[in-house]
Amino acid sequence: MVPQPAVLLQNDSLLELAANGVSFQVDVSSGTPAVVYWGQDLGPATRTEDLTLLMQDGVPQSNVDDPEVPGIWRENARGFLGRPAVLGHRDSQDWSQLFTVTNVDATSTSLVVDSVDRAAGLSVSVSFEMTPSGVVLISQTLTNTGPGSFDLNELTTWLPLPDHAVETMDFTGRWLKERQPQRRPIQVGTWSREVREGRSSHDYTVVQLALSAEADYQNGSVWSTGLLWSGNTRHQVERLASGQTSIGAGELLLPGEAVLPPGATYTAPTVAATFSATGIDGMTDKLYRWLRARPEHPSSPRPLTLNVWEAVYFDHDLVKLGELADVAGEIGVERFVLDDGWFLGRRNDFAGLGDWVVDAAVWPDGLGPLIDRVHAAGMQFGLWFEGEMVNVDSDLYRTHPEWIFQAGGRIPPESRHQQVLDLGHPGAYAHVLGQVDAILTEYDVSYIKWDHNRVLTEAAHLGGAGVRRQTDAVYRLFDELKRRHPGLEIESCSSGGGRVDLGMAAHADRFWTSDCNDALERQYIQRYTQFAIPPEMLGSHIGPTHSHTTGRVHSLAFRAITALFGHAGIEWDVTETTDAERLALREWASYYKRKRGLLHSGRVVRVAQPDDASFVHGVVAHDCSEALFAYVQLTPAGGSHPARFLLPGLDPDAHYRIRLVEPAGTAGTTQAQTPPWTTADIEASGLALALVGLRPPILYPESAILIELERL
Repeated sequence: MVPQPAVLLQNDSLLELAANGVSFQVDVSSGTPAVVYWGQDLGPATRTEDLTLLMQDGVPQSNVDDPEVPGIWRENARGFLGRPAVLGHRDSQDWSQLFTVTNVDATSTSLVVDSVDRAAGLSVSVSFEMTPSGVVLISQTLTNTGPGSFDLNELTTWLPLPDHAVETMDFTGRWLKERQPQRRPIQVGTWSREVREGRSSHDYTVVQLALSAEADYQNGSVWSTGLLWSGNTRHQVERLASGQTSIGAGELLLPGEAVLPPGATYTAPTVAATFSATGIDGMTDKLYRWLRARPEHPSSPRPLTLNVWEAVYFDHDLVKLGELADVAGEIGVERFVLDDGWFLGRRNDFAGLGDWVVDAAVWPDGLGPLIDRVHAAGMQFGLWFEGEMVNVDSDLYRTHPEWIFQAGGRIPPESRHQQVLDLGHPGAYAHVLGQVDAILTEYDVSYIKWDHNRVLTEAAHLGGAGVRRQTDAVYRLFDELKRRHPGLEIESCSSGGGRVDLGMAAHADRFWTSDCNDALERQYIQRYTQFAIPPEMLGSHIGPTHSHTTGRVHSLAFRAITALFGHAGIEWDVTETTDAERLALREWASYYKRKRGLLHSGRVVRVAQPDDASFVHGVVAHDCSEALFAYVQLTPAGGSHPARFLLPGLDPDAHYRIRLVEPAGTAGTTQAQTPPWTTADIEASGLALALVGLRPPILYPESAILIELERL
């Protein structure tokens, strides 16, 4: 996947970036950067002169007289009637722009185009970076070069879609049920997904997809955009009455958040644009390759984690927590995380947020004795914070009530019994950084779980909108903590999966995927979150037998298989486990450690089943030497013989040994005789497994099996 150089295709004006089967072509011959092609690499044999003519549109009646070339800025001054990329004004003037290219710089992997509108007093720049994986990173800036302030309302990155992009897919959700897909035809008008929570939210589309009609997991064309931002966002698909279709993404600016004085520059969040000719899984693979190649991506084996929240909640007791540590070490846990309740006055969720000092009433000797016990059991120690929030019942609020977000002299409504600390205040930022840094300096804490448990309402910094400032402050805070404490890892949690996005992926090492540990719900949540976020960054835990968020009861085998396909862990009072359960957990922990190299580096494969009764998903090594698949029975099968399931993605010419594995116990079945492959190792070609597949056993609903495949 070595990137090809930016290729000059024609007349010093048409340039191409290409890598990993993707071509991205930009034409500047009209005086504006126009993305004229984004799709499958057309190969060196393409005659670029003919391609240019193929891409040029005619001129319909009752339209502007010359062919319309809106370019990336989509100016109305060029006759474009869709949503412009730039929306703003200078005291009611300069709201309509006409940008002209002033400079073009092309390297082996990037293209930068600068443009200016001298009459409007604005300059813009766009950068296209082709990564080796085929993901295009697009960054834009707008600079006020005129007199007086320019009030910028929007700077969106728009890309054209071809006519055969006829459907869109994005994700919706809520607390405990994040990232549920919704697929619909693209129709005339604008489909817009907006987030105004001040965080990316549970109802967030990490990426927005456009698809050809036949697109599924392995087939068809898929285009996607994902925003590298954790604040307010807007993702859009627009189809004009002319048939022109575009996909766009950008920050949703609140009024006044980007008022630019003379000489000031607004930098829009980067957009990751991905094309796949091999379906949704091809898009996922490109995103994973890009994310995994970044220097900040976690590279060490992902430690098996125990979080104590659902074991003890606020009831912190050294004796109980020490017992938990001992059992966790016996099982094979590698990281022990002390959750909410350790700091000053925190006996419930009504008090204490903001006072990040150890509560001597609960911990008279500090956290040292527990940390020593955890280390003696062979585990790292992690600690919970929620530094962006504050309780009214706290020393911090009593001292600095002016540090919360507020507008119009009003105190915003409470949520989770807390207010939001405005980190745009230098004093508030210094307070949080200082107290967290002091804890990390005093104790050997290698990992923090950083929570964010409420939406932002009236997020005003000194009266003006402050979401953008807050988001930047959180990024700076995380980066500074890591700078001061090399090796520190940070988990992004936001009442579960409320801040899972490509922006936070550059600053955090792990996401808490959802507060719901119900294994059935997690099958859906993890499947769709993994469209864009690789499994090694997604916390997936074995929860208690009885789920406290849904009331369901699931077998340990089902919970363990579900948790395996992520950054695995446990959130359960393991001191109450039976001898049989503890043995099963030890075997599962050992299996996770053996397989995490594959699970956290391979290509994720999802298989569409003929009905909604089951899921099939797996991970295949990039050299196709091994694979691990799960067959999940979600609901009772429709027929007496459950539908066969296929195992694509293997080497079609190689033979594989097929083996059913049960690292945490057997799945419940109801049948007179099991399929032969489940009781004896058999062999089959990769082609046969992709086209014929296997017949599953008749499983109880809400259960799963694991299938190992090893190339012979």
